[in-house]
Amino acid sequence: MAHFKDFSMTMDPVTFLLTVVLCLILASRYQKRNIFKNLPPGPKPLPIIGNLYNLKIFNTLLELSKKYGAVFTIHLGTQKVVVLCGYETVKDALVNFAEEFSERPVIPIFKDVNRGYGIVFSHGQNWKLMRRFTLSALRDFGGKKIENKINEECDFLVKTFRSFKGKPFENTKIINSAVANVIVSILYGRRFDSQDPTFLRLKWLIYENIRLTGSLMVMLYNTFPSLMRWVPGNHKSFLRNGKELQNFFRKSFTEYRNTLDINDQRNLIDAFLVKQQEENKENGSYFHTDNLTILVANLFVAGTDTVAATLQWGILLMMKYPDIQKNVQNEIEKVIGLREPSIEHRKSMPYTNAVIHEIQRIATIIPNNLPRATTKDVTFRGYFIPKGTYVITLLTSVLKDKTRFEKPDEFYPQHFLDSEGNFVRNEAFLPFSAGKRICAGENLAVMELFLFFTRLFQNFTFQPPAGAVLDFTPRPGITTPPFPHEICALPRC
Repeated sequence: MAHFKDFSMTMDPVTFLLTVVLCLILASRYQKRNIFKNLPPGPKPLPIIGNLYNLKIFNTLLELSKKYGAVFTIHLGTQKVVVLCGYETVKDALVNFAEEFSERPVIPIFKDVNRGYGIVFSHGQNWKLMRRFTLSALRDFGGKKIENKINEECDFLVKTFRSFKGKPFENTKIINSAVANVIVSILYGRRFDSQDPTFLRLKWLIYENIRLTGSLMVMLYNTFPSLMRWVPGNHKSFLRNGKELQNFFRKSFTEYRNTLDINDQRNLIDAFLVKQQEENKENGSYFHTDNLTILVANLFVAGTDTVAATLQWGILLMMKYPDIQKNVQNEIEKVIGLREPSIEHRKSMPYTNAVIHEIQRIATIIPNNLPRATTKDVTFRGYFIPKGTYVITLLTSVLKDKTRFEKPDEFYPQHFLDSEGNFVRNEAFLPFSAGKRICAGENLAVMELFLFFTRLFQNFTFQPPAGAVLDFTPRPGITTPPFPHEICALPRC
């Protein structure tokens, strides 16, 4: 200590301060190298930008896995990201190491919009309570009641499709409206008219923000938030859209507070407000307005986009494969006839069930899965992954795993059928993810997909407009629906 004092007195204050700062930086870098010394291999990053120069879309990650294996590391800017590929590896992480891979990383654009509330990008005790509440509410306001609601929206959807009398039309907004009204009925206990200006605005905000998640400016914002905060770009639009969406939901709660009856809970918002009154403030407050606002926004977005996108892909694929479309219609005629489809019919319709599964598999609506983060230091497949590491569990590598699917890159419903035409499950079918962060709305989505799909193909034969070239390029974003396109819905009865 005395030697250090004598040494410091030989320097001027500025030099001494710079020396201390340099030593701290070097010590920090050494410590980080020590922490990450046994990370999985990966492509060499460039200074500051990391691997952003060669990461265009999720296909890049699939290509990298061929070189570096099922577990590898990439760099988004200065952030290290571990990528997990293939069914065995992803299942191992999400199921066998469920607790260790159950967190979400802090993603700046979602942190700024959600502020750690809600269910999708929340953490710790807040996430656990919001997830438990959401699962309970979906059970309470689901079941036969929601099946009737889905069939009601099917009626509106069929009526709208019929109005085009077989002529070409673009289906994105129409399908989104029908699907959105299902989750709206759970949240609010009512539906919007498809032409309601407020409803149209809400859907546009969702559509635009999902598209923006795949933009370069949002990626740069998530990588360099301190710098990009002052730079104009569409990341600013994302933040404004998120705020507008939340403002609408927050204002709508007043009506439900004024008419709340604890003994007659009408919807998810009512159930949350009852919890708010019952909450023991001594144990911490979680059922507050901010959490309700973000939760409703999360469920509105998640409950609309993925199912709607899957149905769009389904129609597009049936137009490409008319023989498969005809087989689906034959099974519908045999099992259902002209009756209203019920979820109970699904057990007796193995071919249609297999086709819907194959649509979900080949479309891979969330190819990168929602990101995970480690809750603690973990040794996984021989590599040391520190607590808080950003993890991508590449769902497209699971749903197209050549060791689990005979024709992984082709549309092939036989992936889910045995030699006698019976439906068979495939362990690698994980479109809703797995583990502790598995999609809370899986059961609702399964019901919606079956009822909407069977009703559409019960009533229509779908064809592309004359001369149209079918485009199967996914639109970039956190989800990947098809690009807008026109269809012809020819009435069958």
